[in-house]
Parts: sequence; C-alpha cells; structure tokens
Amino acid sequence: MRHSALVIGASGDIGMRCAQRLAKAGWSLYLHYYQNGERIGQLQQQLSQEYPQQDFLTCQLDLTAEPAVIRTAIDQLFQVDAVIFAAGMTTYGLLDEIPVEAINRLWLVHVQTPIQILQQLQTKLAQSDLGRIVFIGSIYGGRGSAMEVPYSTVKGAQSAFVNAYAQEVGTLGMTVNVVAPGAVATKMNQQFTPEEQQAIAADIPNGAFATTDQIAYWVQSLLAPEADYLTGQTLYVNGGWLK
Repeated sequence: MRHSALVIGASGDIGMRCAQRLAKAGWSLYLHYYQNGERIGQLQQQLSQEYPQQDFLTCQLDLTAEPAVIRTAIDQLFQVDAVIFAAGMTTYGLLDEIPVEAINRLWLVHVQTPIQILQQLQTKLAQSDLGRIVFIGSIYGGRGSAMEVPYSTVKGAQSAFVNAYAQEVGTLGMTVNVVAPGAVATKMNQQFTPEEQQAIAADIPNGAFATTDQIAYWVQSLLAPEADYLTGQTLYVNGGWLK
C-alpha cells in the first residue's frame, strides 16, 4: 500500500530534504509552499521524473491566512497518512523591540495553523495504518534563547502540544513527535557571518552544523511502521549542543 504525506514547508531546506527522502522511500507527497513556487515546481518535476509511480501534488497556502482559507485548502486533500510541519521562520531582537505583528505571525505559522490543520486531518490520520505527525522544532524550544524569545516560545509550545495531543490520539494508532535540531546548515543561518558560524560550530561537541539530511533522517525514521511506540516525544538532534 502506497502512503501519502503532507509536507508543510516543502520549499524550505529541511522540508525539501524530508520530501526527497520520503519520495525515495516510496511515499506520494503533497508539497506545501507559499511564496517559493519556482523552487517547489522544480522539486515536483524532479520527484515525478525519478519516481513516476508516485504522486507529487503541490499545495500553495499562506499559513497566516484566515481559518476559512486554511479549511478550504485542507479539505481538498485526499489520503493523508502523515503530516510533517517543517515551515518556519524566526525574528531577532530584544523582546521589547519586536512588533506584535511579528509575534502573531510566528504563533500562526508554528502553532495555531498546524493545530487547525490537525483538527481537520485527524479522521484521515486515524484511518491510516500509520497516522504519523512530526514537527520540526528547535533546541531553543527546550532551553530558550536570548534575542529569540518569541521563537523559543512557539517552539516550546510545539513540544507542549505534542505532549498533550499524543495522549488523546494514542488509542487511534497515531503518533505525534517533535524533531528538534540544534544548529543546521540552512539559509536561515546564512545571516550569520562565516566567523560567527565558526564560533557556533566550535561550541558544538560534534564540531559542525547539522546537514538537512541528518535532520530528515529522523523525520523519516518516525514515519516507519516500527516507530509506532514512540510518541509524545521531543528528539533533540543537536550534536550534543546546548541541551
């Protein structure tokens, strides 16, 4: 039986790598994006050529849109056996300098809209022989970070949500987990200078930023049939850094 996964944020570095690994493993995919249409189109074309027996459909949606817009988009999905929430952004600055609008956007993208999506998809996920949910969290959700207080807060909220929701849906055969990276070599971290990146890497026991593949590996592992007894957990994939 072929399974289908919804990858929220498939145009991002981690989301794209998750999609590539899952496609190679035989999954059909809904590839969500908002603004990076060209990048997601290239990904869809690549996967369709490499895996012609699988389906790769794109789904454009602003995660900060009104609930009715979100509902309409999600209602168009058919079989969904897994959901990966890989969309995200951060905002830097002291808390009293960050606009409320930016905080609201972080909350919508990382917490509120994912919860709404799961409310709509719970029936489909419960009908699946898998029923997997994975959030891409952050080490900062566990320990917090100065200059990223709102981001740390919403990432912590993801872990709190997983703790609680796993208890509701365990009897439905669903699992809900967070993969929380430390420092990852993504575009988000390219705003740091090479010197700043080297200083961070020097503090990591493993001596380097994670690759997106090292994060996507754990996402794929949580979707395996054999992972059905691991739920309500936050896995810190951090090279031994910080937590």
